[in-house]
Amino acid sequence: MSYLCLYPILHNKNLENMNPLVISHEHPDWFKPLFAELQRRNIPYQTINPTQHHFALEEPSPGFEVFFNRMSPSAYLRDGVQGMFYTLNYLKHLENHGVRVINGYQAFTYETSKALQLVLLQQLGIKYPKSRLVNHSSQVEAAAEGLRFPIVVKANIGGSGAGIEKFDTIEEVRHAVENNLLDFGVDHTALVQEFIPARGGYITRVETLGGKYLYAIRVYITGESFNLCPADICQTTAGQELVRNACALDAPKNGLKVEAFTPSDDVIKTIETIAQRSGIDVGGIEYIIDDRDGEILYYDVNALSNFVADAVNVIGFDPHQKLVDFIERCMEGALVQ
Repeated sequence: MSYLCLYPILHNKNLENMNPLVISHEHPDWFKPLFAELQRRNIPYQTINPTQHHFALEEPSPGFEVFFNRMSPSAYLRDGVQGMFYTLNYLKHLENHGVRVINGYQAFTYETSKALQLVLLQQLGIKYPKSRLVNHSSQVEAAAEGLRFPIVVKANIGGSGAGIEKFDTIEEVRHAVENNLLDFGVDHTALVQEFIPARGGYITRVETLGGKYLYAIRVYITGESFNLCPADICQTTAGQELVRNACALDAPKNGLKVEAFTPSDDVIKTIETIAQRSGIDVGGIEYIIDDRDGEILYYDVNALSNFVADAVNVIGFDPHQKLVDFIERCMEGALVQ
């Protein structure tokens, strides 16, 4: 797959009165910095809400050249579950019409399945937390056999740490199963996975753009929190509160701390391989160092990045500027076809 944004587009389209860029999103606040950068450059765009949308299968052309998919799998927490699987159908429809889709069908397929993310890592020979896949609570105890405790039961479709429960003993697992306390999420599928103690008390999130390394941050965690969305982090490691220009405005201050970090060349190469093989144009991949043995384990592949809060002060540049550079290249590549 090419990451130069020179994807084939339908020929001989009538571009009069056509807005070449459409952005699909359902969250009212997350993408304000992106919109601000587009407006600063006088780049016209339209937005659609994928949770309230329709399209005609027989339409000869969608009427635009570039489509930026910003649908979030955590939309089910905001009464937007109907937009998730619908988006997969729409992305395939657009790609069949030759539209250049940023974070298209392949990327969103991985975004909406933690299981498929691990299948990809297994295929690539990349290490990840030891995991089992289940589709019924009656299978959790058997699936936990051979895993080191503590373990987590993690909904296959989550977002921002939603749908994760930690268990220290098999007795706790049995209690949860017997009392119907487990929630497998919207696709009734879950991962039973070893809980990884983080060496140094941090995880690392690496953002990619166009299949290439963009920046990385270390996120210092409490050890019990699973809400690791880096756009929700509100302090530097020195305790300075960050300007929340790239945060969801309704996200609670969770006390997590962040610092810029540059991974090794080998890690960057691994990250880029994951991004390219998953078809993710812009997204973040997270890894952790297992404090028990020092292994680097990759555990989350995200085709949705809000970018870190107060990016200029944290990483030294505004990633939204580079993102819009990428969008412009996609638009230019589409219009010359």
